[in-house]
Amino acid sequence: MLLIGLTGPSGAGKSAVARLFADYGLPILDADEIYHALLVPPSPCLGELTLRFGTDILNADGTLNRPALGRIVFSDPAALSDLNTISHRYVMEDVRARVEHLRRRGTRAAVLDAPQLFEAGANRICSTIVAVLADRSLRLERIMMRDGLDTDSALRRINAQKSDDYFRAHADYIIENSGNAEHLAPAVHRILCETGVIPT
Repeated sequence: MLLIGLTGPSGAGKSAVARLFADYGLPILDADEIYHALLVPPSPCLGELTLRFGTDILNADGTLNRPALGRIVFSDPAALSDLNTISHRYVMEDVRARVEHLRRRGTRAAVLDAPQLFEAGANRICSTIVAVLADRSLRLERIMMRDGLDTDSALRRINAQKSDDYFRAHADYIIENSGNAEHLAPAVHRILCETGVIPT
């Protein structure tokens, strides 16, 4: 099975590209959705995060307070590294099980939508990697609007991520998403043709 790794920095517009892949019938494994599901109490992953970061990251009902955790990890590289180490282990175990299930069903191709694709080591199970990039100012605007963050919080999130140069050096395909979105569908079509998922 061809597994397409879809990645890129926050605010670049990966979700829009993922929907275009889905339009061709490809299953989408959304690493963020998997992570959020793994945090629903009772949760071994959430328990381990609480041991590391304390009960201040929890809401009154025992669920994860994401803004509280974000304030800790996006201002402390060591804390971010610990978060990634814990969360990636649980997410990758789930992803591998889902990929194996799709293989057994005879699925021809699927997409793993993972912002932290390289950090989690998920690139090693992908057949090809697509990175979605966008101008920093546009990403900042998107993150603030999407997540309700102020400028400083959004900038900390951006600065904690890999650079565009890193993605350009490590991805097989780059999709620029800084302006008109009309070119996104042709870009996805070209990738699927070149990887043999659909006929040319």
